[in-house]
Amino acid sequence: MSDPLRQASTRATPQSKRALGRTDQVQNDAGGFVFETDPWHQLDRFLIMGTWGNTIYVTEQKLTFDNVSHLMDLISEDPKRVVDRAVEISDSGRAPRNNPALFAVAAVAGQAADAKDRAYALEQMPKVARTATHLFTFVNYVQQVRGWGRSLRRGVANWYTSRTPESVAYQMVKYRQREGWTHRDVLLKAHVRPTDESMAKAFDFAAGRVEEPTGDEKLAVVDAFLQAQRLGDNDVDEAVKLITDANLPWEALPDGLLDKPAVWEALLPKMGQTALMRQLPRLTRIGLLQPLSKHGETVANMLTNKERLSKGRIHPISVLNALVTYRSGQSMRGDTRWNPNEQVVNALDAAFYQAFEVITPAGVRTLNALDVSGSMDGYKVAGSPALSAREASAAMSLVTLATEPLTHTVAFTGGGWGRDQRSQNITTLAISAQQRIDDVVRMTRGLPFGGTDCALPMLWALENNVEVDAFHIYTDNETWAGHIHPFEAVRKYREKMGIDAKVIVYGMEGRPFTIADPRDPGMMDVCGLDSSAPQLAADFAGGRL
Repeated sequence: MSDPLRQASTRATPQSKRALGRTDQVQNDAGGFVFETDPWHQLDRFLIMGTWGNTIYVTEQKLTFDNVSHLMDLISEDPKRVVDRAVEISDSGRAPRNNPALFAVAAVAGQAADAKDRAYALEQMPKVARTATHLFTFVNYVQQVRGWGRSLRRGVANWYTSRTPESVAYQMVKYRQREGWTHRDVLLKAHVRPTDESMAKAFDFAAGRVEEPTGDEKLAVVDAFLQAQRLGDNDVDEAVKLITDANLPWEALPDGLLDKPAVWEALLPKMGQTALMRQLPRLTRIGLLQPLSKHGETVANMLTNKERLSKGRIHPISVLNALVTYRSGQSMRGDTRWNPNEQVVNALDAAFYQAFEVITPAGVRTLNALDVSGSMDGYKVAGSPALSAREASAAMSLVTLATEPLTHTVAFTGGGWGRDQRSQNITTLAISAQQRIDDVVRMTRGLPFGGTDCALPMLWALENNVEVDAFHIYTDNETWAGHIHPFEAVRKYREKMGIDAKVIVYGMEGRPFTIADPRDPGMMDVCGLDSSAPQLAADFAGGRL
């Protein structure tokens, strides 16, 4: 008679079941059992990745609801810490988009129980709402959770009155209307009082009461805007003079002048990094970026300028999105086309790496393991239609490949371990740090995909006697298809190989799950889109953390 107890193992459990003795495991959205992330780490995921778009298992609405509910719990626990974390991540450029940080600060400003905490959030708000677009977004968010009381009016008014008249005027010209708001609307709502005569004139301009140049040197950009509105489509020289003399932004010019190469040639030295990346298709279409042109070289140098990238808080994923879109030669809707300039394409590729801080390598044997299962195709990172979690993970893994000389890369999906005890769903990716990022992204699009088994990288390394000091696993943590849990596979690998291997799990979605065992000091969970993650991983793998 067979002994059923021989089938009960405490060393290997199917991922569809809770590991024996592990009451701390929870069920993920795919039905597998994993671990919950630390609540404050989950806040980081929300601040960095947001909740844009559906995952294969969860709708955008539920993803947003769950993260907001979690945020509210943390606000009840420590509202000041929530604000400080939002400010830190926003100010350091660790997130591809600023909206989650704005929402978090708005939520504290509206929902914190103590008036002092609400006031603190409003005091810190300008550090997150750095432009008028950010301010208008914040106003929309805060109205969802509170009315316009005295403290909110004072906090929003401070956004204007703490700036110089020159700065306020520029914001009013560049961002005249966003998110359903104008400056006039906000000034009236917040009952903002001007600090001096120049500021009063700027407020009059926002209210539509200024039709002729003011003659005020502090409001030179307002005067230039008023003059620009009277220019015809052929008044190129006059437009160039206004741009040069008054730092007039492109948003202030009539549409008929925005297809003139000379106008953009004048605008180019004054453009910020984000605006430059967004305008690359237009600059190419109008002929400013002809092959081997001097302007192509100028733009390439601007794109790869470390100081500009840092000052603009440019996230690597934003660069990657610009690269993939620009290289494609057409807009996402397909209604606009251009012939990409190779100098610019090469510069965007280099700028992706430049957007990271200088990384000190761990100097260890590393296995990059990319989850390419079906669920990784469902989620669009940071709301970008061009990039799925599968593609973003391929790009982020290249940073490790470029940093660590002893790195091998594989892609894995579900399907498990065949009868011959060999993985049927591990693919070696023959990529190098010298390859173009968008080429690697396209390579991952063509790989087969199925269910998710995050234990496969360790099982593959064990089966093939591959000596690994650090496993880097890029996944959405929706693992369910394996016969052994990832943390059990790590333990098995260490015992059989005699290597105290570490595991860094890059969470590529904003759900509160991880395969990293919180009891295992050799496993670490990081946010997959965090621009600081590569250095954290290197420090952890190298024993410096």
